[in-house]
Amino acid sequence: MSSYKHLIVAALSLGAISVFTPLAAQCAAVPDSVTLNQNGTLYKPFDFNHAKHIQQLKECAGCHHHTTGTLVLDPDCARCHQNSSPTAVVSCKGCHSAQPFSPETLAEKHADKQRYHKDKMGLKGAMHQNCIGCHQKEGAGPVGCQECHTRTEAGEAFNSSSRLGAKPAHAKKH
Repeated sequence: MSSYKHLIVAALSLGAISVFTPLAAQCAAVPDSVTLNQNGTLYKPFDFNHAKHIQQLKECAGCHHHTTGTLVLDPDCARCHQNSSPTAVVSCKGCHSAQPFSPETLAEKHADKQRYHKDKMGLKGAMHQNCIGCHQKEGAGPVGCQECHTRTEAGEAFNSSSRLGAKPAHAKKH
């Protein structure tokens, strides 16, 4: 067999392997559970069941914009990133800042005059938009704050009903 035929057989074999390998297995090694809100003061940290979402969605790209080792596929992103290298990071915090309004983050955004993603939301906003948006679209999964987030004592005090809303001036006895 010629070297050209060997090359074709090898290419077809690799193609078949990639087609028949579940997409979730093609993602980088992933944890079964991810602890979120580790530094929160009003809500306790909670464990996100990563394994359950992988099993239900069957692919990393169901939640993540990018998957490790792949090129940009989203047509909106590809307009500018068609020559970008394969993605190395898929965690939300790899791109979305936990402190989007910190002096350091703002200085970094303003320093690069060619930067397109100046309006990129912070970590909390990105996660909530992604999770709640999918749960609403699918009609399954938590969408209310306390369905995921259990309040701490500080959170209970902050959200206590005696603190919510000012009493109208005419309700006071003079």
